[in-house]
Amino acid sequence: MFPFSAVVGHDDLRLALLLNAVHPGIGGVLVRGEKGTAKSTIVRALAALLPELAVSRGCRFGCVPGSTDCPDTPHDGTETRPARLVELPVGATEDRLVGSLDLEKALTEGVRAFQPGLLASAHRGVLYVDEVNLLHDHLVDLLLDAAAMGRAHVEREGVSVSHPSQFLLVGTMNPEEGELRPQLLDRFGLTVAVKAARDVSVRTEVIRRRLAYEADPVTFAAKWEAEDAKLRQQIADAKRKLPQVSLPDGELRRIAAVCAAFEVDGMRADLVVARAATAHAAWRGAEQVEEVDVETAVRLALPHRRRRDPFDEPGIEEQQLEDAMRQAAEHAEEPDDGPDDDGPGGGELPEPQEGPKGNGNAPNDRPAPEPAPAFKARLLEVPGVGEGAPGKRSRARARTGRIVRSSKVDGNGLHLVDTLTTAAPHQQARGRSGPGLVLTGTDLRRAVREGKESNLVLFVVDASGSMAARQRMSAVSGAVISLLRDAYQRRDKVGVVTFRGNQAEVALPPTTSVDAAATRLKKMRTGGRTPLADGLLKAHRVLEIERLRDPRKRPLVVLLTDGRATSSGLGGDPTKDALKAAGLLEQTAVVVVDCEQGHVRLGLAQKIAEALQGTCVKLDQLSADHLAGVVRAA
Repeated sequence: MFPFSAVVGHDDLRLALLLNAVHPGIGGVLVRGEKGTAKSTIVRALAALLPELAVSRGCRFGCVPGSTDCPDTPHDGTETRPARLVELPVGATEDRLVGSLDLEKALTEGVRAFQPGLLASAHRGVLYVDEVNLLHDHLVDLLLDAAAMGRAHVEREGVSVSHPSQFLLVGTMNPEEGELRPQLLDRFGLTVAVKAARDVSVRTEVIRRRLAYEADPVTFAAKWEAEDAKLRQQIADAKRKLPQVSLPDGELRRIAAVCAAFEVDGMRADLVVARAATAHAAWRGAEQVEEVDVETAVRLALPHRRRRDPFDEPGIEEQQLEDAMRQAAEHAEEPDDGPDDDGPGGGELPEPQEGPKGNGNAPNDRPAPEPAPAFKARLLEVPGVGEGAPGKRSRARARTGRIVRSSKVDGNGLHLVDTLTTAAPHQQARGRSGPGLVLTGTDLRRAVREGKESNLVLFVVDASGSMAARQRMSAVSGAVISLLRDAYQRRDKVGVVTFRGNQAEVALPPTTSVDAAATRLKKMRTGGRTPLADGLLKAHRVLEIERLRDPRKRPLVVLLTDGRATSSGLGGDPTKDALKAAGLLEQTAVVVVDCEQGHVRLGLAQKIAEALQGTCVKLDQLSADHLAGVVRAA
């Protein structure tokens, strides 16, 4: 294993991991960065620095000696072992993560026994998820539950088990491959963005050390053992000192003021900053938390929590941090009299105060965002059941989804309960006389799983003058942004085709980076004639290429238009050519968003939808709130 001390650069990442090693309550680390930046190398090297653990002898869960909340109690004695680094593969199954029925004992002894999963192995250690942004959603839900409660609860296949599962969660991801679900993002205590160094001397040293390691790993590791031993001892010393480090009220107010200045949601950020600052003080060998500890903690704990929208860039600008820390210094010096006798409400409501004035860079002094008619979009689905990549849009048969039934021929993996149930009535006829079951091939039942898939959502946007002339592009852009945000949350691949003037163009080839799509839309030019036919043809060509790349990813075309066609781009009648082009998309799920407004409406978008054999919805019906309002009215 590559030594932790031998890593060149990445000081923030190494510090974040070390602080979590000192104080696991911080909540883990999310490592964001481009490929080839040693993310995985550094995380794996951390395991060698963690102190050994005292565990109950023979305990499959690695519990603290004397614990009584373990399924393996009573325990017999104590032993020590190294802290584990457990890797959760992106393609792991639910059984592998949480555990399942022990097949060997069930089939040979006829008893129900629990086989622990990765959550049990990671208890009191490190749970490492590479490419965490690509993790299946149902696994993310299980991971969130365990991380929040510190216990894993398993209720499946006649087994009911609850066991401790407290772990340091470390995830790595490449933002180019898609963002992380907000719920999981907030669970990571700290986040670090890593980039390859641009300094030639640094890059040279990286190459030199890596080649030396590959040539002779044992000799290279021995060369850095003394440095790793120093870090290992410093971690142990800091862990012992941690309970004695004090957090003065002034620094506590500083933390609260900074978090309030950055307008983070909830109170988790304040707690994480407090824990990280305390760990940093212990790491320095200090007796109490000081301003330098708070500033370091803020740099690591807040960048991923101040995003107000999936399309916001993560990170904290240096000027913003300086302004926030300067404002927080005033609160740190104020006396804290505590809440008055009127309870949490504090008696009378305070008078509204005008925020501080500045140059627009301070967290509370941002320019007002441009008005955008964005909303929570309704769910648009592809009909039928697909077999695409895991996501949250359309129904799909899945290898790792939830089991919905059993089958003799279809499915993935063994449906154990139904297999045993099928075999049970025939045991006497088959001559069973002892423990275990007598099985035949006719007893086997396969598990049929169903989940949700992601789709290719191709936006075909009318950017012509017929739309812009009536000031509709603002509403259309807001609708597309809302649908893009929905695609981000559902793990979709997205592409954008726009048409105006005499031709259509691919504004964004299909990609998983929906923030890139939002950026392209903001730069979209409008005006000119309406080559609707060419827009549909361009969409058809894009889908044909994508079918060759990934035939299992079903497409959903979202066409935003008022239905007018004033130019075909093909030299013929614009309307007839548009209807002919629509025939090429007959086998594709299409939703036409009718953007026509005004008292006199021609209903041309509805005709296009009929030619496409798709669904037509009006622009104002895209909102999920609108649909909820209709239901409430009914």
